Amino acid sequence: MTYQAILHRQIRYSLAVDLVHMLSRIFNRLLDDSFEPEIRRNISIVTLGRLVANACYRFAPPFLAIIAKDFNVSLSDIGVAVFVSELSGFGSPFAGRIVDRLTHRNAMVIGLVGTILGCIIAALAPNVVWFAIGVTVLALTKQSFDLGLGAWIADHVPYQQRGRIVGLTETSWALGLLVGVSIMGLITAATNWRIGYLFGIICLVVVTASIAKRVNSEPRVVAPHVQGAKTRVHGRGWLAVITMFCIMSSAQSLFVTFGAWLQDQFGFGAARLAAVGFALGAVELFASLNSAHRTDGWGKERSIAGGALMIVPAGILLALASTNIVFGLIAVGVYFLGFEFAVVSLLPIASQLVPNSPGAGLGWVLGAGTLGRAIIAIVATRAYEKYGVDVPALIGSAFGILAAISILTYKKLGGAH
Repeated sequence: MTYQAILHRQIRYSLAVDLVHMLSRIFNRLLDDSFEPEIRRNISIVTLGRLVANACYRFAPPFLAIIAKDFNVSLSDIGVAVFVSELSGFGSPFAGRIVDRLTHRNAMVIGLVGTILGCIIAALAPNVVWFAIGVTVLALTKQSFDLGLGAWIADHVPYQQRGRIVGLTETSWALGLLVGVSIMGLITAATNWRIGYLFGIICLVVVTASIAKRVNSEPRVVAPHVQGAKTRVHGRGWLAVITMFCIMSSAQSLFVTFGAWLQDQFGFGAARLAAVGFALGAVELFASLNSAHRTDGWGKERSIAGGALMIVPAGILLALASTNIVFGLIAVGVYFLGFEFAVVSLLPIASQLVPNSPGAGLGWVLGAGTLGRAIIAIVATRAYEKYGVDVPALIGSAFGILAAISILTYKKLGGAH
């Protein structure tokens, strides 16, 4: 190993350590002694794990046009690969029931190991079929981690305080784009997208080992009278499931097309796309942190509706100003700001939909979200090839309206208890 290689490894290690310490300091300031020691001690490492998993999961969409060119296929063809991967969402309710029978740590570790496998398959894929298999394995197994994390939070944090914790862990979604996808994008610009995945694999191995070592492996404690209870959503709870379907559909409509739009309309390459990803990650981080502070006070349903309704004018503005880089990027920023605020506020409700089975409730809601992303991945990419970014943006606005209507109806019928 050369001196330069050793130096680069030390730099990467130092950056990872600094990031963990930074997260720990921020979270320690926001979490007082009313939260369990298990939460305060490990919130930073599980959030870092989710950051890396989200970065690997979110890496492909902004660079779909580049990946499609490498495989010599069209954008809509690569959109089918995304569609196949999102079909994994159908397994979320089943996965949620399995997670509720595992220890939290084991569910998270199994999910991360599967995510590593999916990234390896995608990075080595000789054609678009194998790429689809890789991202499908990635999406399917990342659910186990997400559900395990959600169940871990639900068992250790009262519902009244859960919005703050979910908001903190959801910073990983934004940071995955802000830090992870940006770095992977710069690596792609310097080498190729396969090496971008390789960087993600290395980071996943590190955080998986850390979580396996630090997080307690205690079994879930379920009261005797709920053993064997039904794990399906009932009544108005389905409105929360529908809300997630709509929110994720709106986000996916733009997320799988904005990279192609910037490349086709303004000539953006991988490095400039990475810069845009960094900026959008900063916007989402702002939304996550604000949601962590305000959702519990404002009311979760009201926060969801407010975020969903922000998407509506942003999508319309993008459709009207898609040839103007300034207005277009402002619209994209507001669009994802609303999305992030809405989805972070919805997750605490999801964990309450099925009594004493947070994994099952989260499974149904996340499953609906991935189903929405699957359908819209095909619809939006084909609409983009025929009409440009205008139609995908308007599709997103329409789903924003439907999400707001659905969650406000849920609140009117009684909301979460």
